[in-house]
Amino acid sequence: MRRMSDAPARWTTATVYPDMWADPDDDPRNNNGGPGSEGELATLQDGLRDFRLTLLMKCEGLDAEQLARRSVPPSTMSLLGLVRHLAEVERDWRNWISDGERLPKLYGEKDADFHGAVAEQAVVDAAFADLEREQAALDAELAEHPDLGARVGREKIAVRELMVHRIDEYARHCGHADLLRECVDGRVGQ
Repeated sequence: MRRMSDAPARWTTATVYPDMWADPDDDPRNNNGGPGSEGELATLQDGLRDFRLTLLMKCEGLDAEQLARRSVPPSTMSLLGLVRHLAEVERDWRNWISDGERLPKLYGEKDADFHGAVAEQAVVDAAFADLEREQAALDAELAEHPDLGARVGREKIAVRELMVHRIDEYARHCGHADLLRECVDGRVGQ
């Protein structure tokens, strides 16, 4: 088991604010001084976009072994596992809003998204492709329901409730990604 003294040295690429992941001009989550979101739907979409970008930023620059590393024992989480988990969750949310036949799980039984996150480049590539595809598919389906109060799917979930739940899920896992990444190579920042 690793000891605290085995932890990598903490570092960031930020030079303007040392507690940031990147300098403001280099951060794709910033609107670079432009106006903020207009309206509730745009605000929710922007918040979700920012958390999605945060997850990708936490994974950038790592190889397959680092992405698959379970760096915070005894947790089974890894950055690659989080990517696979969020792809699975995006697919599951599509099932929530569908009236049709349920889509099958991407990775199998419970926790297969984490257990199957192995240090192979093909697994890494597939995970990121799965995440991008599932995000785009759900985004496209939700675009058909611009009324946030609309209730959709078998469960009649409100679109607003699903949007907030999506933001919550990504935000929670971005917190996990912070810890996982710091333990992999010492990089820190929000």
